[in-house]
Amino acid sequence: MRARTAEQIKVIVAEMLERRIKDPRLGFVTVTDVRMSGDGREASLFYTVLGDDQAREDTAVALASATGLLRSTVGKRLGLKFAPVLTFIPDALADDAAGIEEALAAARARDAEIAALAEGARFAGEADPYKHDDDDS
Repeated sequence: MRARTAEQIKVIVAEMLERRIKDPRLGFVTVTDVRMSGDGREASLFYTVLGDDQAREDTAVALASATGLLRSTVGKRLGLKFAPVLTFIPDALADDAAGIEEALAAARARDAEIAALAEGARFAGEADPYKHDDDDS
């Protein structure tokens, strides 16, 4: 039940942000996830914003100012006795993905360095360093 309600809240809020909220501070927002409390009275909405730090800050302010309208709309559309308190939380997913991309790029660069060093290298010992039964020793 809560998962379905959370998904409905996500759709309603995304639709409201796209069509009804006309705040110029609101950037290109994507609601990535909604998590409900056990009693259904609180909903944490995770979001990402396309743009720089200033766009993220402006969007956070715009979301905070639109929370009342969004909460009342969610309550009306879902027919809930108590509309959940909406809390907007910036999703760290984009930052985590950027960190992973940087780590992968560093690993690729290091692999290329090692491949360049290994090119033309020879083994330090014999070609076949293992003893065989047919040895005369």
